[in-house]
Amino acid sequence: MPATPDPFQVAAVDAPWGPIHVAATRRAVVGIAVLSPREPFTDDVARRTGRDLSSSLGSSVLEAAVGAVRAFLDGDPSELEALPLDLADRGPWDQDVLGGVRTIRWGEVTSYGRVARMIGRHGAARAVGGAVGRNPIGLAIPCHRVIAGDGTIGGYGGDWFGSRDQLLEIKRELLAREGVTLPARAIRD
Repeated sequence: MPATPDPFQVAAVDAPWGPIHVAATRRAVVGIAVLSPREPFTDDVARRTGRDLSSSLGSSVLEAAVGAVRAFLDGDPSELEALPLDLADRGPWDQDVLGGVRTIRWGEVTSYGRVARMIGRHGAARAVGGAVGRNPIGLAIPCHRVIAGDGTIGGYGGDWFGSRDQLLEIKRELLAREGVTLPARAIRD
């Protein structure tokens, strides 16, 4: 009989635009979302990962993730960049794309096409955009740092919660916190 996967726990972090929900098992972060209400967020994490929500006391990974999100909002990305992440529910394509996106550092931006080239898939910019839009661990996998090839904003959030305009405003605010002005002139290769 297969072992039941570790349950996950959820916490919320206050942000200027509303809560950021964080989900973690005792080993890794399995979800971070902006603007998502708690119940749809937990339902999505459970569906994606096959894990149950636990009501027991917080795990050290969840506590670290909450602290890392707070530090990120205060201008320090180092804790968020160091968190263990679990992308086991993603297919190989999404894992490759999101792994590439995770290498984009604070204050840098790159384009969908450049992410495609970074992972050895020249010409796959649209497919990269799809994978970025499915990112289940926003901020820790900084999809807000992926912009259009001409240096303009691109998209953000896959339209999961909030309007397109709300999500793009959050992306602009996140980039501004990192010192990025749009249209961006320096796009990382």
